[in-house]
Amino acid sequence: MNPTDADAGAKSEAAPGSSVPAGPAHKGLRSGSVSLLGAVALGLSSVAPAYSIAVTLGLVTLAVGHLAPAALLVGFVPILLTAFAFRELNREMPDCGTTFVWTSRAFGGSTGWLAGGWVPQIATLIAMTALSQVGATYLLQVLGLQGLADNSTAVTVTALVLLGVTTVIARRGVQIAASVQYALLGLQLIALFGFGFAAFARHGAAAPSLAWLNPFAFGGIGPFAESVLLCLFIYWGWDALITVNEETRHADRVPGQAVLVSTFVLLGTYLFTAFAAISFAGTGSTGLGLGNADNATDILATLAPPVLGSALATVVKLAVCVSAISALLTCLVSSPRGSLSMAAHGALPTAFTRIHPRHRTPAFGTVFFGGVAAALLVLLELVSARFLGDAILSIGLLIACYYGTTALACVWHFRKRLRESPRELLLKGVLPLLGGLMMLAAFARSAHDMIAPDYGSTSFHGIGGVFLLGIGSIVLGVPVMLVVRARFRRFFRDGRTAVAELTVTDPSETED
Repeated sequence: MNPTDADAGAKSEAAPGSSVPAGPAHKGLRSGSVSLLGAVALGLSSVAPAYSIAVTLGLVTLAVGHLAPAALLVGFVPILLTAFAFRELNREMPDCGTTFVWTSRAFGGSTGWLAGGWVPQIATLIAMTALSQVGATYLLQVLGLQGLADNSTAVTVTALVLLGVTTVIARRGVQIAASVQYALLGLQLIALFGFGFAAFARHGAAAPSLAWLNPFAFGGIGPFAESVLLCLFIYWGWDALITVNEETRHADRVPGQAVLVSTFVLLGTYLFTAFAAISFAGTGSTGLGLGNADNATDILATLAPPVLGSALATVVKLAVCVSAISALLTCLVSSPRGSLSMAAHGALPTAFTRIHPRHRTPAFGTVFFGGVAAALLVLLELVSARFLGDAILSIGLLIACYYGTTALACVWHFRKRLRESPRELLLKGVLPLLGGLMMLAAFARSAHDMIAPDYGSTSFHGIGGVFLLGIGSIVLGVPVMLVVRARFRRFFRDGRTAVAELTVTDPSETED
């Protein structure tokens, strides 16, 4: 298969008489259908802010105490530096394949396929299993079905239903998905800020202090590194909005703007919630304290009743449920577009280029990812319920791997332009380089920590299950890539040229 064949396959599925732009760069998606606000909503929803802060803040506090806000701030730095790399690469190559296209252009087909294609897709699939399960558990609790929420079979069945519903919504189009996301995201932000204001209004355990933001007060490199690694997960997902860049108005500018807006909104929301929670409950190891290990995995469920009362606490629980479902929906929007691009560039079977004739969405890819996530969820549940928890923890390795590789791809791709101006040097060289090195350092540190048998809930022959899942997911991609390489030789022989032929070179063609 060659790229032109793939693109022809994509366009053959378009509606009769539809205005699919001519030329090899277009894959049949509905260009100009997503605004800046829609892109920001998709990016924020993919992060699942209510869910992420609920399950992570307590763990960060266990590591560094009242310096949790400082950890959130420091953890944001590599994310921001990487965001600049995404913005600059998108300006040059606005393609829904994002990291796959960019790393292939910089480092060749093999690196692009493995680090830019396989790793983010596997990370997303693992995340989808977790999000569907969390969304199902909270949904049953909100409905007052606590008995079913405590039953693993009932939770799994409900999670499969949620996967089916979100797959149908994602298949019907980005516009519908974005409209749903506005409501879901609005509920999350209202719940988080409502909780925060109420917590500040009550007489709490500690007065807020700017000292909580001091990044130089950590007691050693161990707690510092552990907390920052946790924060990589809490910010992960904003890059999903880049995958709709070919459907976004002004594809060369708007996705990059949306990246920066969404990341700063996340930072503000997390810092506000962290200050509010710590000032109300403190960081003690007993009672409501955020340092209590019994509260660490869901601080909102613990603190919402005493802060808001039982009725409003249910709204917060609903927000966490909605947060997980919203992120699940965004995963089903972003991943199929990544596989669409890989197929259009000749790196996957042409089936992934099939576009729905009316909705102009990656029809086959959306159903495929929904089905694979459902199968993976059932498989992990059958192996061990604890196995699924370790799979979630392993996502940090995958995040650091492909974020770091993408940031370095930015530096390498623009290396000949870095002397043109201070702006080029800073935004395309220095900042992405620092971000990439920080991400890869986080990868190395997390791999070192995760190899311990007591890291997470499972171990095999003295090696931590989290390490085996994280590194194993990456290693598994190698034989899969070799199988794919045997069929799609042209892409792997000349990946840089293959992606260059289909990359949008005139962004004005995609403007609304």
